[in-house]
Amino acid sequence: MEIVWLLLSLVILYFGAEGLVSGAASLARRIGISPLVIGLTIVSVGTSAPELLVSVKAALNGQGAISVGNVLGSNFFNVGIILSISALIYPLAVKRQLLKLDVPVMVAASLLFFLFFLDCTISRLEALIFVLSLITYITYMLLSSRKEQKEQKEDDEEEEIRMSKHWLLDIFFIAAGLAALVYGSDLLVANAVIIAGWLGMSEALIGLTIVAAGTSMPELATSVVAALKKRSDIAIGNVVGSNIFNILLILGVTGLIGPVSAPDIHYGDGLFNLCIGVLLWLFMKRSSRIKRVQGAVFLAMYLIYFVDKLFLI
Repeated sequence: MEIVWLLLSLVILYFGAEGLVSGAASLARRIGISPLVIGLTIVSVGTSAPELLVSVKAALNGQGAISVGNVLGSNFFNVGIILSISALIYPLAVKRQLLKLDVPVMVAASLLFFLFFLDCTISRLEALIFVLSLITYITYMLLSSRKEQKEQKEDDEEEEIRMSKHWLLDIFFIAAGLAALVYGSDLLVANAVIIAGWLGMSEALIGLTIVAAGTSMPELATSVVAALKKRSDIAIGNVVGSNIFNILLILGVTGLIGPVSAPDIHYGDGLFNLCIGVLLWLFMKRSSRIKRVQGAVFLAMYLIYFVDKLFLI
């Protein structure tokens, strides 16, 4: 039954995030926010909501390794699986803003995490720095988007965001999505721990693999569909934005609730997270496009990392 409940929790998380993202995007479009800003903020927050709820729930239960492992594992999954599959489907063109602002911010957040987590703990002060960094990033992005509104207008029109018939429907989808995410996160954490215990897996490995993959389903669906429709901005922006929010928002909020300790998470995990971010930035800077061969490199890196972790059980 635990396996059944685990699978059910993944379905609930997926549809909960879909409801939240759709409602939030429609409401944002209704009040006149740029689609590009929607993708990098509201949609990214929405698809990162499962990670946030699962990590907070795990931290409150004293399962810090699951909380931190979920964040790192989700970032690995985002680049190693989601971005690579999207690039294999269709080479992803990179916009200037992603190259100059958003990817460097993702790398900076990864570096910050690596330095803070050398002692295997995220303190309240470090969590506060994460949150303040996120606020600064969002504020700067909103201000800069106003200055570049005319330049972005033509590109933004390519990204269609469906609006509901009434703003009350937006509120309903947001509320229903949040409720589903809360319930689904409870099911996921509880049953994943039980199943992994049968398999002799550590909490760190649970967070880095099973929980991380499960909470990344909204990002996977969004980016793959975007690649199939040849909408590179959505596919890449969703991954980059989610990786930023995973570290700055999720670990920030979780760490403010209480210091998060995860001695089972090795510093090498943080270094791997930093390396894939730097490599992504270098690939994008070199050709302004994520090609199929580069997607295959990320996929190979993830599979090697994943197999290595399994052998450490």
